[in-house]
Amino acid sequence: MAVLPFDQRDGVIWMNGELVPWKEAKLHVLSHGLHYASCVFEGERAYGGVVFKSREHSERFKRSAEILDFEIPYSVAELDAAKQLVVDKNGFQDCYVRPVAWRGSEMMAVAAQNSTINTAIAVWDWPSMFDVAEKMKGIRLDIAEYRRPDPATAPALAKAAGLYMICTLSKHRAERRGYADALMYDWQGRVAECTGANVFFTRDGALHTPIADCFLDGITRKTVIELAKRRGFEVIERRIMPDELDTFNECFICGTGAEVTPVSEIGPHRFKPGNISRTLIEDYTAEVNPKAKAA
Repeated sequence: MAVLPFDQRDGVIWMNGELVPWKEAKLHVLSHGLHYASCVFEGERAYGGVVFKSREHSERFKRSAEILDFEIPYSVAELDAAKQLVVDKNGFQDCYVRPVAWRGSEMMAVAAQNSTINTAIAVWDWPSMFDVAEKMKGIRLDIAEYRRPDPATAPALAKAAGLYMICTLSKHRAERRGYADALMYDWQGRVAECTGANVFFTRDGALHTPIADCFLDGITRKTVIELAKRRGFEVIERRIMPDELDTFNECFICGTGAEVTPVSEIGPHRFKPGNISRTLIEDYTAEVNPKAKAA
């Protein structure tokens, strides 16, 4: 099925403080963010027309920019209002929300302290897949060749565009091999995350998840931990080695796009999606649904 290119869609995008027609939201080919990856972004979702955990995303958006040594020229409140405005103006209910900020074209060299910081917010229709029966089949993961970098070598805790280069390469390789995604290890060979989602495992009724110190501590990850604790599940954040994978019962990934998605296999390792995964899918569905929370 052909997908309409993202630069050819209709609607409006918020760009540097104003709404512009979708097809006119452009940047110059010599923008620093394109050449030197001085760019940060967020991945968010609106359910029922309401952006889920908008403030937390806006706060992280600004923190990511600070880590990359620039300041987004809008407050958290202004970003939240802009996101909601774009959702409303485009008439979406369930959609993806993409804020992005980058250094402009005033300077074209490694150093670009005097470049203008541009900010844009786009949204597009993306219905959520909450069919539990379908999700409980589980997805298949490859094991990536690339690893999450040592935090001493990259701004690992920022949601920075440049950090996703190895994710794109790993996901492409996984899809060519018939997998949905790939599990990445860290620079020391420990289990880290998938290319765009965090990972959890279960054993003896407890959840185990890698310590998020060389990859993004996802907002969905934090939500899942909160939901699990509400249910009385023990959540253990620790170092997980690949040779432990066969000792776990269930596995699931979580993220803005993935929401909560069970895993049936990672390379040679097999898992059986079960009650903990099902419970957290259902709890997450209720958590993000504005109508359910209002009731």
